[in-house]
Amino acid sequence: MISELFSAGGWLNNAIMQVSDFLWTYILIAALIGCGIYFSWRLRFAQFRMLREMFRLLGDSAAKGTSHHKHVSSFQAFAVSVATRVGTGNLAGVATAIAIGGPGAVFWMWVIAIIGAASAFVESTLAQLFKRRDGHSFIGGPAYYILHGLHCRWMAALFAVLISITFGLSYNSIQSNTICSAMKQAFGWNEWIVGAVLAVTALFIVFGGIHRIARISSVLVPIMAIGYFILALFIVLINISQLPHIIALIVKSAFGFGQFAGGAIGMTMMTGIKRGLFSNEAGEGSAPNVAATAHVSHPVKQGLVQTLSVFTDTLLVCSCAAFIILISGLYETSELNGIILTHSALQSEVGNVGPIFVAIDNFLFAFSSIIGNYYYGEANIRFLTQKKWVLNVFRVLAGGVVVMFGAIASLDLVWNFGDVCMALITACNLIAITMLGKYAFTLLNDYREQKRRGVAEPTFHRDQLPTLSRDIDCWE
Repeated sequence: MISELFSAGGWLNNAIMQVSDFLWTYILIAALIGCGIYFSWRLRFAQFRMLREMFRLLGDSAAKGTSHHKHVSSFQAFAVSVATRVGTGNLAGVATAIAIGGPGAVFWMWVIAIIGAASAFVESTLAQLFKRRDGHSFIGGPAYYILHGLHCRWMAALFAVLISITFGLSYNSIQSNTICSAMKQAFGWNEWIVGAVLAVTALFIVFGGIHRIARISSVLVPIMAIGYFILALFIVLINISQLPHIIALIVKSAFGFGQFAGGAIGMTMMTGIKRGLFSNEAGEGSAPNVAATAHVSHPVKQGLVQTLSVFTDTLLVCSCAAFIILISGLYETSELNGIILTHSALQSEVGNVGPIFVAIDNFLFAFSSIIGNYYYGEANIRFLTQKKWVLNVFRVLAGGVVVMFGAIASLDLVWNFGDVCMALITACNLIAITMLGKYAFTLLNDYREQKRRGVAEPTFHRDQLPTLSRDIDCWE
């Protein structure tokens, strides 16, 4: 009975899939693209024009750390957000997108990253503006800027509940499912055993709070990203003659050229945008929760750094995964999907070492996502209540129970449930940042003006926004 309930063809999975298709087909795609274009225009395409400043800010933070040792640095906040972005959305998610939507899905992943980067800037800048003090650190995110910016308590509470379920529960089951599938494919390890070890390790880390999560992420993220990029670059270079054909295939497939199915274009676009958003989270309302924890002198600084993490995820790491799969040609094999497709593609290119590398790197990707996802839930549980026992129950659920659930549930079930949750929190966040976006535009103008005057490190004081001074807790 339980196996039928969790299976790919069960009634629960079919019902969830219908809800997901309705939300994405009629609501979310238009909203994401519309908001991304609007923010890009109002920001004067800052996601492109200020790339050099993004790299400068990230480099300075990584080199200097922070003089406030009890605070989370800008680089550490970047690392945690990349840890959640660069996870199964890159290894399993890209493979799933190509298997379902064809090569053209990759093009729409690129599109949603390019225009979505503007939404990522707005939401992370707002998170910094409306962050609150939390002992020696800070806490914030959409629930906080909805409450203190829009003064809408019920909407803030709704978002807090939705994101706690989405990241702490739904997404962590996806990460666990991918880790266990990868370990079984590479080493033949039992899913129950892998799930149990994963749950125990995750529980140890999440009970350490944001500082332990930030320290571990700042170590894991560079290792996993650099290692995976080097392998992907090697595969692309030895197949460099195929690269023009692969890029042409992606573009042609994106618009249905050569496809005969009536709904091919719509399926390709919807799949690419869904998997792209799961991967880079731009506009979803997740990254602002960790962006708010960073100690910076101006809200725009972390907004720019978080914008860079969107490009790092989709245009760099996701593209590497896509090229490997498309070069192999195995995406045309119908029985391959998810992490199994990525494994098989790497094995065809580098031999038996491929699946082993992917299993290890995927463990680092997905495990770092589990602990990062957990923090998004923690920040919002603490927004809802200060009762310690509630937070501890959530820690057990997010770090233990759903990790075990993901280990035994079907691939389709965990992804479809994740799509529904992602649609709901994204809709809620897009409404909020559209209404509050004017403050992000004002802050960016202030930042640019200070830079034009020769100020090396722009600063912000809450008196610069007198209409909000009573609603801003920090920035004295």
